[in-house]
Amino acid sequence: MQNPVDIVLEKSGIRELNPVQKLALENGLLDKKAFVVSAPTASGKTLIAEIAMLKTVLEERKKAVYIVPLRALANEKYEEFKEKYGSFGIKIGISIGDYDQTDPWLANYDIIVVTSEKLDSLLRHGITWAHRIGLIIADEVHLIDSPERGPTLEVVLTRFKKSYNPKILALSATINNYKELAEWLDAEAVESDYRPVKLYRGVCLGNMVSFYPERFVKLDSDEPVKALVEDTLKKGKQVLFFISTRRNAESLAEKLGNVVREHVRKEKKELEKTGKQVLQALEKPTRQCEKLFHCICNGTAFHHAGLINEQRKIVESAFKDGKIKVIVATPTLAAGINLPAWRVVIRDTKRFGGFGMDYIPVLEIHQMMGRAGRPKYDKEGEAILIAKTEKEAEFLWENYIEGEPERVSSKLGVEPVLRTHVLALIASETIRTKQELMEFFSETFYAYQFRNLAELERTIGKVIELLKGFGFVKGETGEFVSAGSLGNSELVATKTGKRVSELYIDPLTANTLIKRMKRIEEEGSNDIGILYSVSNTIEMFPLLPVRKSDIEKINELLNKYEDFLPEKPPNPWDIEYEDYLKGIKTAFLFKEWIEEASEEEILERFGVTPGELRTRLMNIDWLLYSGYELGLLLNLRKTIREMKKIRIRVKYGVKEELLPLVRLRGIGRVRARMLYNNGITSIEKLRKIPLESLEKLTGKALAKQIKEQVE
Repeated sequence: MQNPVDIVLEKSGIRELNPVQKLALENGLLDKKAFVVSAPTASGKTLIAEIAMLKTVLEERKKAVYIVPLRALANEKYEEFKEKYGSFGIKIGISIGDYDQTDPWLANYDIIVVTSEKLDSLLRHGITWAHRIGLIIADEVHLIDSPERGPTLEVVLTRFKKSYNPKILALSATINNYKELAEWLDAEAVESDYRPVKLYRGVCLGNMVSFYPERFVKLDSDEPVKALVEDTLKKGKQVLFFISTRRNAESLAEKLGNVVREHVRKEKKELEKTGKQVLQALEKPTRQCEKLFHCICNGTAFHHAGLINEQRKIVESAFKDGKIKVIVATPTLAAGINLPAWRVVIRDTKRFGGFGMDYIPVLEIHQMMGRAGRPKYDKEGEAILIAKTEKEAEFLWENYIEGEPERVSSKLGVEPVLRTHVLALIASETIRTKQELMEFFSETFYAYQFRNLAELERTIGKVIELLKGFGFVKGETGEFVSAGSLGNSELVATKTGKRVSELYIDPLTANTLIKRMKRIEEEGSNDIGILYSVSNTIEMFPLLPVRKSDIEKINELLNKYEDFLPEKPPNPWDIEYEDYLKGIKTAFLFKEWIEEASEEEILERFGVTPGELRTRLMNIDWLLYSGYELGLLLNLRKTIREMKKIRIRVKYGVKEELLPLVRLRGIGRVRARMLYNNGITSIEKLRKIPLESLEKLTGKALAKQIKEQVE
């Protein structure tokens, strides 16, 4: 059998390992129980993981699990691993979807790519093959610092360390305290500043760019954004801009089209073809689609979460193929898929946060800079920050060019995070007493960093009391557990508590949902009552903002629908009132959707782009499913019947009358409405209509497909 290193080199098309990869092997990558690699973006860390995975699978006959922070990144890694190693008989799997599934087929796979949330979900469902995992790879482990994703990654790694003891390989960007992470994992640590493509990092002020390592570039004008694009195009290269907001990204992409247009005359037809793909990604294009189409025709594009996945992939593919010369993106792209450019320009180093505008952390700026320089294409890359004044230029240089990335720190020790993970640990029977619970958390990165567990114990005590009050946790004898002291009294999840944990929703959301659903079961409601029940929840945050111009409309809606809502409006001077109004507005977004408002109408009325709409629809679908499952458990028959119906309507975005038609393959909301308006209102009528008549409405291919389904 070939050596894993030789296989990886051969399949990667390279002759020898680079300095980072050699350093890892020399320091015991294949022998140590745990290993941390801290190195810049594009330094070849993934190849290190591939060597470790092949050794685990081919020599140790165990599974390797590759954890990534984002679904898009999971898909990219899955395709890459499958293409490279599938021919060796290695079975590559991916699991990033439904959080209420155990995905039993994964038991037969050797390398499994997951997000940390999905792996957490699999553990909550009690997968039977966890003991067969020989290697856990935590890619982008520095994101343990993220308030959103960090705690889940931390808990997952702690569970594996404590219960299954696989090898752990953690891959990190360059951070100050990588050794602290390694000490927590009891791991060997290596750090390197090596990068296969030399990176020049600089600050632009006026028409001059100063770089480190030292060199200077003089631009043709004092308009740095335009001049940097023109300079890039003259060199036959591409440029990636990072801008703080979606609106500004779109605006800049449009403006730069005037600069790029003259350089892409020969590619005009290809660009128009790509642009048309963007338009066709939705059944009915929105003005955002039209805007992106015109940008692409001029050789530019914008890229942000407001686009649907298919549109983002089209843009990424065209950029990789060299057709699109300029992408203007929001910073989310920096942590996402591998999309490098010769030059990266960071125009905005501030963004809006909880305390107003503030500078972006050094680590995030370095992640953006890391996209500069394309391995296999470029020998060097440039990352440029834009300053407006000399004073700002000095700050940017000191902070981002010479400055060190921040330390990463655990975000686990807060109540909203703990209530979810405490319930999961109890429900999965990973722990059985409060003492065992504290022993578990004493092995987390949080405990390693902050040492003093007294405050954590107090917070966990409050969480147990909360879960007790919700009816999600009780003692073995049926008595609720007191959280007042450590003790060895048993912690047992109730049937409802276990189901809440499996459904992967916040216990606070679950408790609120149950209360609202019980009220609906007793008093009755309509679609808006059910939509509000799931809209005003933590998982739907941020709720839609309520502006002064919205107040009159919302009050009209409240007057009309108040009797159908499971919660009465709080007093206007109460702190909850603003969230209540936001919840109402968010619920009416979904109400408009199931009344067949188009994406363009949703954008016009609510300012919600198609990409954001898809994300919100995915979230509400999960909450409606969770509500249905909890209602089933609690025997809320009337409520779950309505929830099931509304969930289908939300999926397709249709009125109830179209439900029979949209379930057919090939018929979306637009075609279903067209058929209905032409008198074809049921499956029976579809059976009876002559094929020739149907072809006039839908075209030959679709008519044939429809007939095959109904006859």
